[in-house]
Amino acid sequence: MSNPAPVVVANIKSNQTWEESQDWINTVGNRAKDFKGTIIYCPSYPFLSGAKQLIDAKAFSIKLGAQDISKFNGGAYTGAVAASQIKDLVEYAIIGHSERRKHFGETNENVFKKVELALENNITPILCISDISQLGEYLKKGELLKENWDKIIFVFEPPSAISGGGEFKPDDPEDANKNAGEITSKIGKNVTTIYGGSINDSNVKSFFSQNNIHGGLVGQASVKPDSFLKLIENATI
Repeated sequence: MSNPAPVVVANIKSNQTWEESQDWINTVGNRAKDFKGTIIYCPSYPFLSGAKQLIDAKAFSIKLGAQDISKFNGGAYTGAVAASQIKDLVEYAIIGHSERRKHFGETNENVFKKVELALENNITPILCISDISQLGEYLKKGELLKENWDKIIFVFEPPSAISGGGEFKPDDPEDANKNAGEITSKIGKNVTTIYGGSINDSNVKSFFSQNNIHGGLVGQASVKPDSFLKLIENATI
């Protein structure tokens, strides 16, 4: 049975100018008014304030998220953006994306600290899980994830499936569903788990129709508003 109200996260990565960001918000905001799920737009840091103002001014049903937060909650950390600085702008933050690990050397310790800080600042973590053993490492660090299971969106995001702006190479939907179910099993609660990795308008239904998958973290297919709109349309057909 498909989820009647999927959570769809648009991870824009290092794409879009401010002009393109405004166009995305206006286009999606106006044309997705009947979408029953949750749309979370995650632009680059410089555009968060303007995006919030535009979304609020137009009363669009788009939620705003950051693509990352610092492992520090403020202080002398040049170039870092703390959760405490953006907590009035965003409701969500992507944490632990495999690209952060690959290109910026992010560790399990960094990720766990970021989840902690996000929760302290009333920001919902969109926590990326590359494999079930990685989740096991997080669980060894304490009860944080289990105690806050209802305040976290879990993402099964196998690095091999990330398109990186190139060709789409998604995981097998049934394998993704199995791993999503393992996340629920490990946490011990019926958590919200979405899938990340090469989702597009052609394959979205095959993922969102899986019992354990409640939406998706969308990269390449979310950058252009038209392709994103086609994706969410196909997700609910």
